[in-house]
Amino acid sequence: MEGKTVVGDQQKECKEETERVCIQNDNGSFSDEHKKILQMRALLEKHDPSSKEYDDVTIRRFLRARDSDIDKASAMFLKYLKWRKTFTPEGSISLSQVPNELAQNKMFMQGSDKSGRPIAVVFGGRHFCNKKGGVEEFKRFVVFSLDKLCSRIPQGQEKFVVIGDLQGWGYTCSDIRGYLAALSILQDYYPERLGKLFIVHVPYVFMTVWKMVYPFIDEITKKKIVFVEKKQLKSTLLKDIDENQLPEIYGGNLKLVPIQDS
Repeated sequence: MEGKTVVGDQQKECKEETERVCIQNDNGSFSDEHKKILQMRALLEKHDPSSKEYDDVTIRRFLRARDSDIDKASAMFLKYLKWRKTFTPEGSISLSQVPNELAQNKMFMQGSDKSGRPIAVVFGGRHFCNKKGGVEEFKRFVVFSLDKLCSRIPQGQEKFVVIGDLQGWGYTCSDIRGYLAALSILQDYYPERLGKLFIVHVPYVFMTVWKMVYPFIDEITKKKIVFVEKKQLKSTLLKDIDENQLPEIYGGNLKLVPIQDS
């Protein structure tokens, strides 16, 4: 009876402290992953006390991104903390910091998939190298957009979905530096956030650029990328997204909302 009381108290504590990740096996003992999260937290707080501000769910994403290797995951998280303090000293990116990128009207957000993951639509054919703000403004825009997406993720879910629409894409839209910068930010600082990337309306010429970018994509991210054939566009999207949550341009019912207005 005494043992059952202890387990019951632990379960109650886990339920009340929702930001904690409390995973138990059938016998009531904490899972190996939870133990590693606690070990990683202790290591992080030793090197950077500001890590206390982050919940166990966040730490778990970094741990999973490094195949549960505590040392590698901790190094990744500490790099993230240093980057965040430098890149967003005010805590976030403001509209005034990305005016030229917003003017291209290339990213929208509306609706959720069947798992509750928010959906973003990116029009690659509207992206051009930003000569005024350069790659630095583009990187700020990427962070601005990712933070917007993450802010819409509901409790109990951790990922988002992106539809990359390449309608009208040509070599004038090609921006290898920008693509690699965005990929680096996503993989290094937003691990385990991307749920799936649908790439639609793919022109043949894009595959030349794709071959250059592909080697820089990690294996976990590669598995989340789906190239959609034009004839199967709506049917493919409907497997993951209900029609009432699908953008109108793909046969659904929702109007797209610019990322800055969402």
